Amino acid sequence: MDCIFCSIIAGDAEASVVYDDANVLAFMDIRPFTSGHLLVVPKRHASGLSTLDADDGARIFAVAQKIAAAMRTGPLPIDGVNLHLSDGAVAGQEVFHVHLHVIPRNRGDGFGLRALPRTPNRAILDSTAAVIRGALH
Repeated sequence: MDCIFCSIIAGDAEASVVYDDANVLAFMDIRPFTSGHLLVVPKRHASGLSTLDADDGARIFAVAQKIAAAMRTGPLPIDGVNLHLSDGAVAGQEVFHVHLHVIPRNRGDGFGLRALPRTPNRAILDSTAAVIRGALH
């Protein structure tokens, strides 16, 4: 397997580590959107959400929450934090090892979602909800 995050986890590739435990590693993103942008990854390889162990998923979010709270109360000058996870190429995933972005935010930093929100009527929302509910079973 040729996975840069697995190489980082194994110690075969460089990373600026922020957090390390038995199941999760957090390290600085080498192409940050904002200063302090980092990634939280499960140590067990999962290419996407469909293959991510539920406990690993819970752990990466718990670690991201802990790091975000530390960022908000620490000396870094930040106004907020975004957590972002892309699942699949069309969603913007570039490295196919699940990773949760922790992105410190400040007013005017230029980062944000670029989309035009829509206002579908209730019938459309109900219909879409029914399709998704059906897929859950």
